[in-house]
Amino acid sequence: MRLTEFHGLVEEQFGRVRGASLLVDHVLSGLGGRTAAQAIEAGAEPRDVWRALCADFDVPRDQW
Repeated sequence: MRLTEFHGLVEEQFGRVRGASLLVDHVLSGLGGRTAAQAIEAGAEPRDVWRALCADFDVPRDQW
């Protein structure tokens, strides 16, 4: 997954403002206690970050 696709999915699922906030404020325990932005900066695959966000916010699996 490309980073642009990741950001598009985040915006589509959570909205522009909430999505942007989640990327920097929500800590993902499944990714070492980092935020999505920190995880991506550290080299995590956007697909893995997307799945962690979906799991934390009960997004239906067919949308992962």
